[in-house]
Amino acid sequence: MLARSPAFSGLSSNDIPATRRFYAETLGLEVTEENGNLTLHLGSGVQVLIYPKDDHQPASYTCLNFPVPDVDAAVDELLRRGVKFEHYGPEFGQDERGVMRGNGPTIAWFTDPAGNILSVIEAGA
Repeated sequence: MLARSPAFSGLSSNDIPATRRFYAETLGLEVTEENGNLTLHLGSGVQVLIYPKDDHQPASYTCLNFPVPDVDAAVDELLRRGVKFEHYGPEFGQDERGVMRGNGPTIAWFTDPAGNILSVIEAGA
């Protein structure tokens, strides 16, 4: 029944203006706004809805992954743009910049203004 539905994911935010600036200006994504909701237009053609929620609680898992051909280059660029990367402890094998290698795909995690966890991850992983 739903096999041909153009499904999409959704996230919430407690600060839509800051979230819009982050995704549009910091990450460089196409972002549209309608009726107080944001839509992220991703390179894959997928759209992600971000809706306002006053009592927003960020998820404890990665909500959105950005596959990139070179995680180190992506981290360097995002650091230049002011993004701070998460460090989850030595058991994750992350370097000083937050990049994890050798325990699955090369990946680095960061958050949006609402605390939603995002990543840049080795393409094809």
